[in-house]
Amino acid sequence: MLTKRDLFRSAAAIAAGAAIARPSRLMAQSYPGIIEAKDIAEEGFIYGLPLVMNYAVMQEFAVDKNSGQFKAPFNEINNLHHVATPEDTAVITPNSDTPYSFIWLDLRAEPMVISVPIVEKDRYYAVQLIDGNTYNYGYIGTRTTGTEPGDYLVVGPDWKGEMPTGIEKVFRSTTPFTLALIRTQLFNPDDMPDVEKIQAAYKAQPLSAFLKQPAPPTAPKIEFLPATTAGIKDNFFQYLDAALQFVPETPRDKAIRAKLAKIGIGPGKTFDFKDLSLEHKAEMLVGMKQGDGKVDKWLAGGNKNINGWNVGSFFGDEAFYDGDWVMRAGAAKGGLLGNDAVEAMYPYTRTDTTGAPLDGSKDKYTITFPQGQLPPVNAFWSITMYDGKSQLLIKNPINRYLINSPMLSSMQKDADGSVTLHIQKDSPGAGKEANWLPAPNGPIYLVMRLYWPKTEAPSILPAGKGTWQPPGVHVAK
Repeated sequence: MLTKRDLFRSAAAIAAGAAIARPSRLMAQSYPGIIEAKDIAEEGFIYGLPLVMNYAVMQEFAVDKNSGQFKAPFNEINNLHHVATPEDTAVITPNSDTPYSFIWLDLRAEPMVISVPIVEKDRYYAVQLIDGNTYNYGYIGTRTTGTEPGDYLVVGPDWKGEMPTGIEKVFRSTTPFTLALIRTQLFNPDDMPDVEKIQAAYKAQPLSAFLKQPAPPTAPKIEFLPATTAGIKDNFFQYLDAALQFVPETPRDKAIRAKLAKIGIGPGKTFDFKDLSLEHKAEMLVGMKQGDGKVDKWLAGGNKNINGWNVGSFFGDEAFYDGDWVMRAGAAKGGLLGNDAVEAMYPYTRTDTTGAPLDGSKDKYTITFPQGQLPPVNAFWSITMYDGKSQLLIKNPINRYLINSPMLSSMQKDADGSVTLHIQKDSPGAGKEANWLPAPNGPIYLVMRLYWPKTEAPSILPAGKGTWQPPGVHVAK
């Protein structure tokens, strides 16, 4: 559900430390003036943030075997036999409910077939298809295709073939590199062997292998520009330049792509920040900072505030965003690789019910679900604790990163039948520890996940207007 909270240092500080600019090949061309370049940098940052974040994850997961986050090469599946922990740092706000499986697909040579096994009806699973634009362009799983086995075709933007016999459905990516992100519900720690059996039956193979036909010529090897999540703030436009080589232009982004080309970014371009004049560097950094500010503003106000929680729907396909680059960037920064609202809702908060920032070093908090008012879902729900600065899971003495609905049977209920969660950095005492969600010794970021939310009342849908509302975070009395 990828950047750190502050992507950029102040423009002045970076510009002051920059080397004295020399006459450059860029400046020798008809390069935009500093004000136009600043405006393009601002708009380009907003447009490009999700692409850059996605490109960095692809590098760490599928390209750089020494990244520390490497999963598997392109077109090979990697199954994690554990849920996310503080050691998982490539993607912010990782889900710690469901063991992940990853298949990063390279569709240049031919389509890929994803095969899923039979899954018991009470176990939720989902194959989320996300392309290089960070568009969710399709789902396989409990909600959409059921729990029966099936074979599904994933094709690139230029594929012109017919749907082969034996294929249940065709999904088309807007980019040649795309991620199949699989979540398989884990009921409890002892359930992991059963999850592993399901994971072992997930399969990805080229269409030619599925059809038992000769394979087409392999796609050319690519020397990807090395990129890391940690390097985004210092190399943003270099990363964007690299990412755009693998993101075909569409009618919706034609205008911004033309602007980016004017400052040397895009297919066939070779942007190099050091080639800019000192004045251009400073103004473009200001533009990027302003763009980041607009994204943060959207994150703070782009959703409906309900009892201190931000509730909205901000993940979807290309038509869902319809060229709203600020929303797309806000969605990525709030939690890259998030689901469509009908698949999962993600209320999130950094404040208590009074609007004061959540801070584990200063206060203890509670969240109380009245009797009969737990989150209404078809699958399951959770509340996950993240460090408010990094948006990553935090180490704690009981290795608990969330509280979810499968844990309810072991939790204590209040006298009136309600369920109260204790959110604090230190144990609330042995009698309350089953309801304890350990907090950092500092800023807190909470994310609620409602998988396959119910559509009939009470429901959190439609987003921000539903009949069910998440209870607020209160300072403990």
